[in-house]
Amino acid sequence: MPIRMIKSPFLLGQRHPRYTFAFVALVVCGYFFLVTAPPRPHSIVYKHSNELQARLDREERKYRTMLPQRHELVTKYGPSPSQVVMFPPDQDPWPAYTVWDFFPPIFNCPHELDRLGALGDGGKWICGASRIEDKPSCVIYSFGVDSTYSFEATLLQSTRFCELWIYDSTKGEDAASQMPRSVRHRVHFGKLALGAHDRHNEGDDPKTWTLKSLLAENGHSHIDFLRIDIEGWEWETLRAIVADFTVERATPPHAASADDDTAGAAGWHVREREGALPFGQLHIELHIWNQRFDDFLEWWELLEAAGLRPLHSEINTVYANYNRKSGVELAEYTFLNIRGENAFVKDYEPEHPSGDSPA
Repeated sequence: MPIRMIKSPFLLGQRHPRYTFAFVALVVCGYFFLVTAPPRPHSIVYKHSNELQARLDREERKYRTMLPQRHELVTKYGPSPSQVVMFPPDQDPWPAYTVWDFFPPIFNCPHELDRLGALGDGGKWICGASRIEDKPSCVIYSFGVDSTYSFEATLLQSTRFCELWIYDSTKGEDAASQMPRSVRHRVHFGKLALGAHDRHNEGDDPKTWTLKSLLAENGHSHIDFLRIDIEGWEWETLRAIVADFTVERATPPHAASADDDTAGAAGWHVREREGALPFGQLHIELHIWNQRFDDFLEWWELLEAAGLRPLHSEINTVYANYNRKSGVELAEYTFLNIRGENAFVKDYEPEHPSGDSPA
């Protein structure tokens, strides 16, 4: 039986010199690429942009102008917040409003506005996805997920460095199989719930973490994009987040009490707050089951006073279709955080180690 000889690449090069030259060129190019490639940046330096700041200032002036109009609408249909009905009955006199008309997302995104993920249920709106496309140390948190992960997967696929932390009290690491293989190395799963109080001892089920505790546990100080869909627990949870990261202004322009139906100089019934929330953008689904208008108004104004501005909303038409008698009770909002330093309201440049600059 004849013995088959394995051809060495060197023997092949002797017979075909052009292969030798090509191989050597490939090795040399690869070497110089590895040696001369700039190190991957791990942090950024924020810088001021007059153009971006001008767009934000314009939108903020417009938003502040809307606040007295909301108060007038409350007076018209209340006249106090406690007297406003979330969904007026279809009877005479027929008031032409629903609760969502009091909270329009009129703060325009200062960048591009995209809907990422699946058509229909599952897709989400994000302002300025390009701002984190190449951002080093990009962090995304997502609480409460469906079975498709279409939004999270699409967002990760459109970025280079973003890492995603997904949390759900009913799912664990086995959910990783739902993510595309190309991004699984940038995904972290945890079986827990987001809440207003920490309850994650051995006997607690489900284990509940506050956002403040999770950030400390993960070694994070900032989240670029935060997504929350926690089935009605968002009311107390967001109140806790605002309380954990901001404080009431010491000398408010008008210290309105809970029984005072007159909005203060800032246009809110709550005090303005100082400090910045630890995320650049928030996407949240609101479930207004059994909510009273005055409670909803106070909660919404608390977010506004902490620096959040709604830039897009989308009614959950799937839920509305199957629950036609109960009203349009679910809506998704995207908020921009206009305070502090984040990639959506500040320009930035990568900071390279040892003072190196990119090639």
